[in-house]
Amino acid sequence: MELKDTKEIAAPRADVWTALLSADVLKECVPGCQEMTGSPADGFEATVVQKVGPVKATFKGAVTLSDIVEGESLTLTGEGKGGAAGFAKGGAKVHLADNGAGTLLSYEVDAKVGGKLAQLGSRIIDSFAKKMADQFFERFQGAVEGDAPAEETPAAAVAEAVAEVVQEATQEAAPKKKGLLKRLFGG
Repeated sequence: MELKDTKEIAAPRADVWTALLSADVLKECVPGCQEMTGSPADGFEATVVQKVGPVKATFKGAVTLSDIVEGESLTLTGEGKGGAAGFAKGGAKVHLADNGAGTLLSYEVDAKVGGKLAQLGSRIIDSFAKKMADQFFERFQGAVEGDAPAEETPAAAVAEAVAEVVQEATQEAAPKKKGLLKRLFGG
């Protein structure tokens, strides 16, 4: 699954770049992030709790930075394991460009999931991944611009919206089940 988008951030490119490399800013922006440690040179370790449909898991993973062009672009690559729920891995190519007094941030995300998560179906996973990426970059924009992103989009509201999408998709995809008596007697 691939996602592409652009955000206009009302801050100088140097400030946006510094925020991209900050464990504290990243922790604030990753939905469900409980812990984020590390540095750009050594990579980051993170613990993220997420619920996708009926599957709730704590993912522990690592994020590394590569293809770094100071102040212009970088690639974030990560992999998280959620025990029985499965795994998620992917990367994001981020490019920064001057945009008047602000910065234009462009990103391309490529993500893959496996295990129980993959069994939910691509429609549910794609919808969830898009919401996660959108929420991350909205929070990032708010953090860099000085807004209070955690208050703008409460995690509970996002989780509830995702749960509704998953429930609707599950109901549409599930075949109607006949009761035991109807199956036995052909009704």
